Amino acid sequence: MAAEEHALTPGEYIIHHLTHFGTGKPKGLVDFSVVNFDSVFFSLALGAIGCFLLWRAARKATSGVPGRFQAAVEILFELVDNEAKGIVHNAQSRKLVAPLALTVFVWVVLLNAMDLLPVDLFPIVWKWIYGAAGHDPEHAYLRVVPTADLSITMGLSVGVLILCLIYNVKIKGLGGWLHELYVAPFGTVKVSANPLSWIGFLLLSLANVAMQLVEFVSKTVSHGMRLFGNMYAGELIFLLIALLGGAFTLSVGGIVLAMLHVAAGTVWAIFHILIILLQAFVFMMLTLVYIGQAHDSH
Repeated sequence: MAAEEHALTPGEYIIHHLTHFGTGKPKGLVDFSVVNFDSVFFSLALGAIGCFLLWRAARKATSGVPGRFQAAVEILFELVDNEAKGIVHNAQSRKLVAPLALTVFVWVVLLNAMDLLPVDLFPIVWKWIYGAAGHDPEHAYLRVVPTADLSITMGLSVGVLILCLIYNVKIKGLGGWLHELYVAPFGTVKVSANPLSWIGFLLLSLANVAMQLVEFVSKTVSHGMRLFGNMYAGELIFLLIALLGGAFTLSVGGIVLAMLHVAAGTVWAIFHILIILLQAFVFMMLTLVYIGQAHDSH
C-alpha cells in the first residue's frame, strides 16, 4: 500500500476500495443517473479480449493435431454446445444461442478473474495517474471486478430477459405469447352469457399476468444478484486478507500476521478459482435455461 494508505483505518481502507470511479455515489440500490466508469471500462476491455481469444482460436484452428489452446477451446465449445442441445431443442435457435452461451461463459470468467489480481495493484497505478493529472490522489477510486458491481450483473441479466422476450414472440408469435401470458399458469375461464363467467375471466387473467410478471422479475433479479453476491463477498474477503499484510511490523505479532496474510491469501485464491468458474458456469446455464423456457408452451 502507498504511504498515505497506511494512515487509513481498516474501515476507511475497505470503503475506499469499494468505491467506484464514476459520476458520483448512487442515492439508493438503483440509481440510473450514476455511471461507474471503471466497471464499464473493464467490462468492455475484457469483453474485447474474450472475443479476440475466441476469434484467434477459430482462425488458427486446423484439422490436424490441435495445439493446447485450440484443444482447450474445442473442449469448452463442445461442453457448451452439448448443454445447449439438451436445453434448447430448436436447431435454428441454437445457431445463435450456443455461441451466445459460450461468449457469456468466457466473458464472465474473465470479469470474475480480475478478483485474483492484488487488490492494491491497479488502485496504486490509478492513484499515480490521477495525481499526475492534477487531481487529489486521495479521491482516486477504482474497482477492477465488474461482476462485484450490481449494475453490471443486473445489466447482463436484463439482457438475458430481453432475449427471452424476443424468443417468446419469435417462437410463439405475438398473439400466442400474449395468450400464454393471460392463461398460464392457472388457465382461464370459459366466457358465457353468465356475467359471473366474465368476472371470473377478468380476475383469473389478472392473476395469470401477475404470476407471469413475478416470474420474469424474480428470474432476472436472482440471475444478476447471485453472481453479484458471490463476487462481492469474494472481493471483500480479499480486502480483509490484505489488511493482515498491512499490519506487518518487525515484531513477533507483525510477522505472524504477515505469514497469515500469505497463507490465507494463497488458500482463498485457490478456492476462489473454483468460485470464478462455477459462477460463470451457473450464469451461462441459467441463460440457456431461461431462453429454453421461452421456447416451451404452457
